[in-house]
Amino acid sequence: MSDESKAQSSTRMITGRVMRLDAKVVHVEAGGVVRLCATRGKLFENLGDRKGPVAVGDFVTVDPTGDPQSIEAVQPRKNYLSRIASSHDPREQVLMANVDHMYVVASVAKPGFSSNRTDRILAACMQRSIPATLIFNKIDIDKKGVLGELRETYAKAGVSMLETCATEGEDGPGMERLREALANKTSGFYGASGVGKSTLLNAIDPELKIKVGKISKYWTAGKHTTTHSQMHRLPIGENSWVIDTPGIRVFRPFGLQREDLRDLFPDFLPFQKQCHFPNCTHDHEPDCAVYDAVETGAIAPTRYGSYFEMLDEIGGHQGHADDDE
Repeated sequence: MSDESKAQSSTRMITGRVMRLDAKVVHVEAGGVVRLCATRGKLFENLGDRKGPVAVGDFVTVDPTGDPQSIEAVQPRKNYLSRIASSHDPREQVLMANVDHMYVVASVAKPGFSSNRTDRILAACMQRSIPATLIFNKIDIDKKGVLGELRETYAKAGVSMLETCATEGEDGPGMERLREALANKTSGFYGASGVGKSTLLNAIDPELKIKVGKISKYWTAGKHTTTHSQMHRLPIGENSWVIDTPGIRVFRPFGLQREDLRDLFPDFLPFQKQCHFPNCTHDHEPDCAVYDAVETGAIAPTRYGSYFEMLDEIGGHQGHADDDE
């Protein structure tokens, strides 16, 4: 391509936002039109540990003159949520980018609440400086009364919480607060299969018609109904978007360092200042104030259990001094 052709091509470039990724096609919204684009090969160069160059929510530069139209560049991200791709693929998989707020959706029953999964996602949000709210959904079927204990646990952690029941539609408990919170923002929804993400979003906007799956009769886990991340426009305010993600069974944050993990659990912070060692990992060291706080109930054992398992995955776990007694 001549210098003149390159100059003409650059003047035709447009900016869009990635709405969805398929195998070889990227759906980009630009100027009110969704364009099916290919990703330039140059974007796959120098990816390092990252699985792919483009994620839902990315702002991208598109050349609309080709057939197919092509993504020429990915603009810098203000934030992103990522995880280890799989147990067989250690690369970083970016799940969504450029979100104003993350909603970690969990159910109090059918399927039951998972502290481990929830705490991992909350830690990953803090790792990437993404404000997060924990949604306790299906509060109408909380037959075992677990909601009160969950409130107490996450209040100690300083986590923003919202309680919802989406099966009653937009008039259900918590739905008006959720609707107001989603207005004029780009929000992410993330959680396990079956917790009610799709039902919540359909209650906010029935026109979305996101497929809702049934909970297995024999298993407490839900069935995967959303098969890919997708950004949807919401009819609440001029610039309201939500990124819906596939239900997850395993979430392992990418790039966590052993020495940084403790700071991703805000309920530890008041106590770890009192630890004998300034760099205490709350694992094996003597005179650990965090470990003592767990023993007295000041920190929820489930939170420490989540931390401990993540620490073990990072490597170098030595076991607390009391473990062998």
